Amino acid sequence: MASTKILVPDMGDFKDVEIIEVLVKEGQQIKKNDSLITLESDKSSVEVPSTHEGVIEKINIKVGDKVNKGDLILSLNAESATEKKKEVVSEQKKVEKTEIKEIKTQKPKEIIPIAPTSQSGSKSASPKVRKFAREVGANIKNISGSQRAGRVTEEDIKKHIKDKLTSDTVKKETQKKYKDEYDHAEFGKVEVKDIPRVKRLSGPQLVRSWTEIPHVTQHDEIDITEMEIFRKSLRDVFTGEKIAITPLAFITRAVVNALKTYPNFNSSIDTESNKITYKKYFHIGFAVDTPHGLMVPKIRNVETMGIKKISDELRKVSKLCRELKIDKKEFFGGSMTISSLGGIGGNFFTPIINPPEVAILGVGKAFDKISRIDGKFIIRKMLPISLSYDHRIIDGAEAARFCVHLGQSLGEDFAFKLAV
Repeated sequence: MASTKILVPDMGDFKDVEIIEVLVKEGQQIKKNDSLITLESDKSSVEVPSTHEGVIEKINIKVGDKVNKGDLILSLNAESATEKKKEVVSEQKKVEKTEIKEIKTQKPKEIIPIAPTSQSGSKSASPKVRKFAREVGANIKNISGSQRAGRVTEEDIKKHIKDKLTSDTVKKETQKKYKDEYDHAEFGKVEVKDIPRVKRLSGPQLVRSWTEIPHVTQHDEIDITEMEIFRKSLRDVFTGEKIAITPLAFITRAVVNALKTYPNFNSSIDTESNKITYKKYFHIGFAVDTPHGLMVPKIRNVETMGIKKISDELRKVSKLCRELKIDKKEFFGGSMTISSLGGIGGNFFTPIINPPEVAILGVGKAFDKISRIDGKFIIRKMLPISLSYDHRIIDGAEAARFCVHLGQSLGEDFAFKLAV
């Protein structure tokens, strides 16, 4: 049977995309849809799956190569897949028998332990396993490998994470994986789909945050009556046209002002070295709702921007996220994140901190509230906020002061008036 050639498929508008990982090797038996290589462009990274099953004869690419649609990735022999599998099993049994025989005939003093690290001190693991470790937020250096010479597998990583998330005091009975007694399909029609890539990648990060960070959430209401009057009155000096500024731009400016006053909120904790990094920059993250899932890009150096510039940047970055054109580096290096549900609805919620940040501000939808001021009942515009913070570095009193500071910046202090 002639060799089957696997080519780079049509994956959209890209050219000269770099190969950052080769996930297979020659002689390996692969199945259909197994990942072969990882490509990385300016927009995103993506794995290329196999379209056939068989044994790899020759790999025609390497890490660092740049490829385009139709380029040859590898060739494989589908006919020898079954035979190859039998050979591998047979060879593995021979190796195991030889190892057992050597161990039995070897004197105890001659046994030399094999260190589970390479000469460079890094753990032994395949590129695919290393990628899996990065996706789930695990440090492969801290994982004990179960294979020969301490080689780490995906199962080792899963076990490491499970052990880390499970308390030593929990009984073994509670550690068993829960499984539904009845399948969903037994109760009616269902549809099973793959979890979207963005949500699949962000899931482990959320689990890490919720399990490792002691979250505390402070809820408050901020009077933004004057701010809303001011925001709606903004007009172009020359044309007289109304200037559309999102309320989130004002909130962002207020958050930066508060970060300057309370630097603990603009920090990150290194639990291994017991040190705190205080950031001198002000890069604010924003939770952007897209058809692909939730994304949290950053806007850099917000303290240098006026209100209109912040508003323009918010629209620009949101558009890039929805079109999947944003550079992945823009999801890192933040000071603090703002998650706003104001355009959808709802008041208070518990936003999850985005590590390595130590705080996140949740913003609800503004509402009218009757208040008594100077003996009179008047309607005021109130903004519900939910501030989640890492209790290891921020205490309740400081969080309360942070919220009060936000209220002052968005209230009668008019700190947001600067550089419109």
